[in-house]
Amino acid sequence: MKLSHFNFDLPPELLAEYPSEHRDEARLMVLNRKDQTIEHKQFKDLIDYFEPHDVMVLNNTKVFPARLFGNKEKTGARIEVFLLRELNAETRLWDVLVDPARKIRIGNKLYFGDDESLVAEVIDNTTSRGRTLRFLYDGSYEEFRNKLTELGETPLPKYIKREVQPEDQERYQTIYAKQEGAVAAPTAGLHFSKHLLKRLEIKGIDFAEVTLHVGLGTFSPVEVEDLSKHKMDSEEAFIEKPAVDTINKAISEKRKVCAVGTTVMRSLESSVSSNKTLNEFSGWTNKFIFPPYDFSIANCMITNFHTPKSTLLMMVSAFAGHDFMKKAYAEAVKEKYKFYTYGDAMLIL
Repeated sequence: MKLSHFNFDLPPELLAEYPSEHRDEARLMVLNRKDQTIEHKQFKDLIDYFEPHDVMVLNNTKVFPARLFGNKEKTGARIEVFLLRELNAETRLWDVLVDPARKIRIGNKLYFGDDESLVAEVIDNTTSRGRTLRFLYDGSYEEFRNKLTELGETPLPKYIKREVQPEDQERYQTIYAKQEGAVAAPTAGLHFSKHLLKRLEIKGIDFAEVTLHVGLGTFSPVEVEDLSKHKMDSEEAFIEKPAVDTINKAISEKRKVCAVGTTVMRSLESSVSSNKTLNEFSGWTNKFIFPPYDFSIANCMITNFHTPKSTLLMMVSAFAGHDFMKKAYAEAVKEKYKFYTYGDAMLIL
């Protein structure tokens, strides 16, 4: 399949700038692959499609406030710094993106906060917008991380044109977020409310947690027509024994294993044994899933509606079947489903 197979017209008014008032009242499109049927529900109706001991796999990564604003020494120019990943805790080295990048060269210093108590020095160029920064701060590592949290703001996606609001800090986090390290939320999980999780638990649904720290690579545009030539950025992932045991038991009992989001699906497919069960995992994955692809672990998936030509749309196409996915997306546009981060959801059975 080629990049052009994943293009479609997305009216700008369908990009959601705000979430549903209640998380679990977003709309839910249910795709049944076997019967090729499409149903329109609310997210909280999800519970009707699962039986006791089916497994929902959640990504428990936690978004940290990764967007900082600093001033360049001498000129005072305002520079946006987007923290991508910590390279070395001891020396406080970070991979970042800077904007405007043309003004930022090796050796430049950036000052953060009204009291300029946090300083960063540019020590390397990595890409056109990428830089490596060494942060300078008088204090322990814990105090330094607290300072980053204090000065940072929630990194909403670029397409959301409004100003960041205090509520976004809570809105842009799943209610089961635990392991800090993501620069973007695993958005399928944003639809779960405490009440819905409790109802699922009471029904006897089992949960397994994995961690994949979402990086910006997930959202990087694909710029090659031949998809096999696209390289995904690596993201850090962890799958521990309790999750492996829960998921493999469900596979052996032929139950539903539902990946809540594309990040969960990538994590699971990055650690498959030769007999199609799940292995423990700790490391980096740059797995790129596009059609045709034979999935090994999850047989069910919850996801949001994705933008044209995105790697996320390609994974959904591989899972749902390309023609069925196109039909569902055409219906989503017609029925005015909301797309992307704060949008509506899809359940693929």
